[in-house]
Amino acid sequence: MNATKILSLAAAAGMCALLPSGVASAQTQAQTPPQTPPPWAYPFLDPSVQPPPDDGIKRTIPGSSASFTLTDISDVFNVHDWFPDDHPPMPQVVAHGRPPEVRACGVCHLPNGQGRPENAGLAGLPVSYIVQQVADIKSGRRRSSVPEAGPQLRMLASATHATDEEIQAAARYFSQQTYRPWIRVVETEMVPKTEVIVGTVWAPSPGTSMEPIGRRIVEIPEDLGRAELHDPRIGFVAYVPVGSIKRGETLATTGDSGRTVPCNTCHGPRMNGLAEVPPIAGRSTSYIIRQLYDIQSGTRTGAGAELMKPVVAKLTMDDMIALAAFVASRTP
Repeated sequence: MNATKILSLAAAAGMCALLPSGVASAQTQAQTPPQTPPPWAYPFLDPSVQPPPDDGIKRTIPGSSASFTLTDISDVFNVHDWFPDDHPPMPQVVAHGRPPEVRACGVCHLPNGQGRPENAGLAGLPVSYIVQQVADIKSGRRRSSVPEAGPQLRMLASATHATDEEIQAAARYFSQQTYRPWIRVVETEMVPKTEVIVGTVWAPSPGTSMEPIGRRIVEIPEDLGRAELHDPRIGFVAYVPVGSIKRGETLATTGDSGRTVPCNTCHGPRMNGLAEVPPIAGRSTSYIIRQLYDIQSGTRTGAGAELMKPVVAKLTMDDMIALAAFVASRTP
């Protein structure tokens, strides 16, 4: 198989970061792949939880002249665009979708394509890669290990009903956006207690309670109030176990003596993408973990995922955590 073909397959797989938690040394890490999806990487909102009623007050955010009510913000067929000058004109499918099945892409992935931890950052991804992922979702080759979670169900519905023309238009639009630094990675031993809120995003629980981070990543908004309004200029902080970034660097750049394949082999020297292979530097830690786990568990398949299987086969959850921490800490 030639190099071009390998890169094309890798792109279809959506190769994301791998990594160990770094909270322990390589000698003390568990040496078996994880058996169940980590709940901290797969946010799930109880369907009985409903958003608060609209009080009619128009919300605003710093730097924007726009204002929207809670009803506006929850409208999945009309993007509430805080900063229309930050991006080119949105195509119909990105701005409004096509009721009743196809939601506006920009509602979840944001008008600038930065995305959030519960979904994908689309800005700067190759057109062919985005198109292939939608096709894989539609065909069932790309599934989630927690398929009942809201973001997965909503994406499946849109992908199933979107036309080829709509998918191409959205892919072209998002590929032209520049992905900017969005995730701040912080090594720590203690983190805020968290819960899943409306929007299917992890957020600090009321109060100031802290707890040990353990063997996980805690990814929450930098500013919860602005994140709830889908401010496209407010990113997220990913708390990771102490030592994760260094351990992840070893895995990502050397493969750790055959444990895996260096990420830069396919994703480029700075992991900002190569040909049809998508960029992974600076992307959401939660998203990275989900892709690694889904490929390893077999819920995400397809030609590219098959190519990734031997890459992730030996990874433990500590490995995945460390890899995600390192890759997310890189400059996109």
